[in-house]
Amino acid sequence: MGRIPVVNQDECVSCRLCNEVAGATFAINDDDLAYVVDPHGNSEDEIQEAIDGCPSSCIAWQDE
Repeated sequence: MGRIPVVNQDECVSCRLCNEVAGATFAINDDDLAYVVDPHGNSEDEIQEAIDGCPSSCIAWQDE
């Protein structure tokens, strides 16, 4: 069993850092909020960098 990133959009502040760091995994919707477009789009290290850099801590790992 692996893990995937999830975004809590209620806490997203629309900084777009996750999309800049791991753009194959995260996208920005029409409401300017982050969401996961492909949970395996980037390496775990790149996804972790996005998680660590998120100013609102709205991204976390979840078991698949």
